[in-house]
Amino acid sequence: MERHNSVVIAVFSTSAGIGKTLTAINLAAGFAKEGYHTCLVDLDLQFGDVMSYLHLASEITLFDAQKAILENPEDFEIMEYLTEYRCANVAFSVLPPPHYIEEAYKIDVAAMEQIIHRLAGFNFIILDLTSVFSALNLAMLDLSTIINYIGVIDFLPAIKNYRIGYDMLLRFDYEESKIRLIESRAASQNFIHVEDVEKLLGGKFYHHLPNDFISADKSIRLGKPLMFAAPTENLTKSYKQLVMRYMDRDIKEYSSNSSGLKEKLLSKFIAKFKKSA
Repeated sequence: MERHNSVVIAVFSTSAGIGKTLTAINLAAGFAKEGYHTCLVDLDLQFGDVMSYLHLASEITLFDAQKAILENPEDFEIMEYLTEYRCANVAFSVLPPPHYIEEAYKIDVAAMEQIIHRLAGFNFIILDLTSVFSALNLAMLDLSTIINYIGVIDFLPAIKNYRIGYDMLLRFDYEESKIRLIESRAASQNFIHVEDVEKLLGGKFYHHLPNDFISADKSIRLGKPLMFAAPTENLTKSYKQLVMRYMDRDIKEYSSNSSGLKEKLLSKFIAKFKKSA
């Protein structure tokens, strides 16, 4: 499929329940706050949580989008299948997962690729993937500008799974520069050192998200990204820093609203990360 100029960030892990969806939501909110046209796609087809986390509801899902694009691709309009999330001055679009498990089994990889391609009008597309190396996930990782690979290092089985996943990504010939190793729940324990894990992985962590169950729980209960639910907490600041790192900007420029600057930064971002793709 022909590539487009959107920045596609896949949020992926090999373990469930470690903050993957929370990360996807807060990345989408962070880019939207900067004024970028952003879409969050929930590709955890059977147990996706994006809609419930954000307290959203929609009768239309990506299963309906797939049916429409397969039946009449010429007249397909992706905006008809998106749900808007809005809080204060921040808004981004969400493509919900299927309502029913039997629909999840009917999602076609080629059709999903077409749907992602139709999102080309967005500056940033965030893909919240499930924690398996499925055919769909691999296709989405192929389309991604960046793989945001999240893990926890609080006990040995989790580290083992994280390394296996990282090794698999490299075996699938994804460039190391495309993979961002993200530690979730950092500093939640002291008996395993980050440096030792990095030696085991053969790669450095790109970012560390601090452990903060209280803020994460509050965000989910309120149905709001952390910037609204817990604006002063360290986890919120860490997500803000991650957004800025992905945009190659200093944290002090976070509130800048220059449209010219935004376009220059987006072009720079795309050129930097798609050169080797």
